[in-house]
Amino acid sequence: MKRWIAAVVLGLSMTGVAHAAIDTYEFAKEGDRERFRELTKELRCPKCQNQDIADSNAPIAADLRKEIFRMLGEGKDNQQIIDFMVDRYGDFVRYKPALTGKTALLWFGPAGLLLGGVVIIALIVRRRRVQRADVQDELSPEERSRLDHLLDKNQE
Repeated sequence: MKRWIAAVVLGLSMTGVAHAAIDTYEFAKEGDRERFRELTKELRCPKCQNQDIADSNAPIAADLRKEIFRMLGEGKDNQQIIDFMVDRYGDFVRYKPALTGKTALLWFGPAGLLLGGVVIIALIVRRRRVQRADVQDELSPEERSRLDHLLDKNQE
């Protein structure tokens, strides 16, 4: 009886593994296999968004891998394949989008925000220094004599 229970538990635990699909493609040249790996690592899964299509188990990623394999078989170069994917899914499908007018904000936005933050901090620090210098000069002669008198008392 214990063996049957162990077999059932093992069988149920293996059902998740049985659903995981592994793509196997036969390439004519080893160079095509390397290009396939490179392209699938460079392109982002439209569904998963934070995974490349090489690592994604989403059905659309499997379709994209098949499409890349088909295009490699047709003799298309990497740029043609990437252009096809970008035309179909937009610039988002690339992890490193090309520098264009549309993607300039992606490339320079973080640096611009950082530079803007540094400028704002510098302005705040400068304004506070000017305010402190003004506050020190605003003592009236009566206040200054009282301050001097208090300081003299403390030294004695």
